[in-house]
Amino acid sequence: MIFEPPLLSGILVRRYKRFLADIRLDDGEVKTIHCPNTGSMKNCANPGDRVWYSTSTNAKRKYANTWELNETLNGDFIGINTLRANQLVRGAIEADLISPLMGYGRLQTEVKYGQENSRIDLLLSEHPQQPDCYVEVKSVTLCEQREGARLGYFPDSVSDRGRKHLRELMEVVAQGARGVLLYCVQHTAIGEVRPALHIDPAYSQALQLALAAGVEVLAYRAEISARQIHLTEAVPVSMIEML
Repeated sequence: MIFEPPLLSGILVRRYKRFLADIRLDDGEVKTIHCPNTGSMKNCANPGDRVWYSTSTNAKRKYANTWELNETLNGDFIGINTLRANQLVRGAIEADLISPLMGYGRLQTEVKYGQENSRIDLLLSEHPQQPDCYVEVKSVTLCEQREGARLGYFPDSVSDRGRKHLRELMEVVAQGARGVLLYCVQHTAIGEVRPALHIDPAYSQALQLALAAGVEVLAYRAEISARQIHLTEAVPVSMIEML
């Protein structure tokens, strides 16, 4: 996915009210932009980081600019726009870059399913050997230094919604379909994903139950620059945090 038109940048002053951020442009002007991320954005929004933002031509928008990427003082890139995660995974599936999800003839998005009024991010069907596959995508951006490595954690705050989706995936597996949880890693420093036991113990417990029930868990990392973003490689998912 190439950013077109090219992204512009400024220095982060602050993020506030969840959906807003102030940035300082090179000429000293302070601009307010839209933040399309409802999470805590822990370790992802430090004042002084470089913010890369897109511009909309929609005259009805109150804020024309959208925060897309964060570039840390260490030079790491982070995908801030969580709406990109589904697009990245869909593009990778259609390009046959995610081997466990290859071979399906049809891909649908936002299909209603389950007993808890859910919509699955991606529904894959028409595979010659495999049953239908329900894919729930989660964006991973929280990076923490532990055990001499920089690890990715999900969720970055308590997530009732995340547990709900795990229950729904367990149900589709019980009915004979495939249920897949796919972590879309939008942080260039992350080389491994773990459940955030220290943030949401209940989510880690639900994930353990989902794995035991046959839900598949995958993680793929994005290559990110100010010019483009796309998924490139699988990274391991470790359950050590649940021990």
